[in-house]
Amino acid sequence: MAEFEVRHGDERVTVSRDQDTFATIDLDYAQIARPCPPFCIQPMNLERGVETLGELEFIDYLQQTTERDDLVIIDSRTPREYRRGTIPGAINIPWDRMHFTSGADPDDVRNVLADEFGVIFDGDFYDFSHAKTLVLFCNGPWCGQSPTNIRTLTNLGYPAERIKWYRGGMQMWHSFGLTTVEGAASD
Repeated sequence: MAEFEVRHGDERVTVSRDQDTFATIDLDYAQIARPCPPFCIQPMNLERGVETLGELEFIDYLQQTTERDDLVIIDSRTPREYRRGTIPGAINIPWDRMHFTSGADPDDVRNVLADEFGVIFDGDFYDFSHAKTLVLFCNGPWCGQSPTNIRTLTNLGYPAERIKWYRGGMQMWHSFGLTTVEGAASD
């Protein structure tokens, strides 16, 4: 496959690999030494029932977003990181917007679950029977932002089988020379 199209907001973006044999990785993702904590290597299997995706499986989900309304690609990084560049088709739901110990507002979390993910809240309980399939990513295998979002979601009762994790994140996306776009400030 040389390229494919995804919907990013209101426009279509063609995703392809950079074919310049002299191209190098973006310097933001070239760094190999990162202090742990907080930048510790994440496990391959994050949570029971949550599927970990490689690049081809992730691309398959990206391609499905053009036909499916029950699928959401989520960039769990900070809004600043998202605006600097993201994977086409991703919306930004930062890890700290969902993480209660980081000050997340319970009403905002409830609104994200309802408005973005199709979860119904009846005042006491969440109904996940129509919950969307979520595919989350962040900076890469050393980043804990999407794992934090995933753990928050599963702790709230979100069905693990409807959560997918692209562990390679932006680091592997850049390593393969795949197309990125600037994230919209309002996402």
